[in-house]
Order: sequence, then structure tokens, then C-alpha cells
Amino acid sequence: MKKIAMILAALILVILGAFWFLTGGALNDLIKQQIEQVGTKVIEQPVTVNTVDMKLLEGAGTIKGLVLANPSKYTAPSVFSLDEVTLDINLESLTTDLIIIDKIVIDKPQAFVEFTENADANIKDVLDTIKKNTASNNATEPASQNTSAATKEPIVRVNKFVLAGVALTVDLSKLGNKAHQAVLTDINLTNIGGEKGMPASQLGTELVKQALSAIWQQAKKQQTKILKDEAKKKLEEKAKEKLGGLFDKLNG
Repeated sequence: MKKIAMILAALILVILGAFWFLTGGALNDLIKQQIEQVGTKVIEQPVTVNTVDMKLLEGAGTIKGLVLANPSKYTAPSVFSLDEVTLDINLESLTTDLIIIDKIVIDKPQAFVEFTENADANIKDVLDTIKKNTASNNATEPASQNTSAATKEPIVRVNKFVLAGVALTVDLSKLGNKAHQAVLTDINLTNIGGEKGMPASQLGTELVKQALSAIWQQAKKQQTKILKDEAKKKLEEKAKEKLGGLFDKLNG
């Protein structure tokens, strides 16, 4: 009888341990660690996270204080940072082979894009590094999907990914201009991972890549507009100077 009681007590401890892992503590620490380690390896710059709070039983999660450091040859401390990411997880999908995240919202992130004299930019360098370090993912994906059920990596799809109110700084100081600020309209991306989803280890990188790509496209548009406006302004000023000189001659 005593032996049975000890076995039951051990089982309860195991169950409680698993429950704690799935609802907080260990899972949060693991996700934080994975974001920092994988992120740093992929972009070759420090990636840090403040806190992770996953509530799988409620189908929700929050990641706070994520920062992607700027490559060392640039001046700003970060290329991308955010206060909070919220996740809406499809609870029914947690029991299937395809985990579905209905929506991820990054609210009011900050992006700092520095252009150089030769038309390079920090965000472009980061994207190039990501592409270089993930070039072999497609080749290895089939193998990861064919592994045994015990070791099979979770496959995930994100239905909607929203970058809300991105605070963008476009720094053209090295082009003889200055830093300009703008708040972008919301960027909405859909079906990240495709219909079949992708391995969880690749999903975070894909989200970062698509987010930075969308911001990079907006930054290039801002750069073009700013430089065109500056060129137009200088032409108008020169025209006024010439007209002023002409009027001075006529009235002299």
C-alpha cells in the first residue's frame, strides 16, 4: 500500500511538472532562450528579449522587449526593437500536426534605417545575412518533416501577421542630409509558412525576414521621396536666386 502511494505521488509530481511547463515557467524560459540564441546566430548580431509569457491553455502569448542590435559599422544601437508582441493561438490546432497561430500583432515597433554613401543600409545588411544563413533551410525541410513522431519538430502556420504603427527613422546623414521620422501605416502579412506550415525553428526567422523586408521597402520609398523633395527645394531656391538677380539688374 505504501509503495502504491509513493508511485501515485510521483505521478502527481510529473503531471504537475508537465502542467507548469505548458502553462508558464519552463516554457517561457525556453522560448526566450531559443529566440535569443537562434536570432543571434541567424542575424549575426545580438538579439535580446525581456520577457515571454505564454498561456497555452488560454490560446494567448506575449513577448516583450525584443531588440535586434545594429551591425557594428552603423551608429544606432538597434535596427529593430519592440515593446510587445501578442499571439492569438488556435487552441484546437494544438492537438493536430499543424499548429495554427491565428494572429500575431507587433504594436508600435521602432525601426532605424541608416543609409550609407554607397547606397547600402543596415537593414539591407541584416536581410542579406538572414538570407545567407537560411539558404539551406529549404534543402533540410523535407528531412525534418520525415522524422519520427517522437522527434518530429512542430509545424506552424501564422494566418495573419500585423506590424502596427511602425515608428520609422530614415537616417540620410551620410548622404549629406539628416534623420527623418515617419509613422508607417499598418503592414499586414498573411499565411506565413504556407498551407502546410513550416518547422517552428524556421518560423521566427521567416517572420523577422518578412517584417524587415516590408519595412525596408517602405524605407526605400521614404528615402526616394525625401531626396526628391530636397532636390526640388534646391532647384526652387536656385530659381528664386536667379530671378532675384534678374530683377535687381532690371531695376538697377
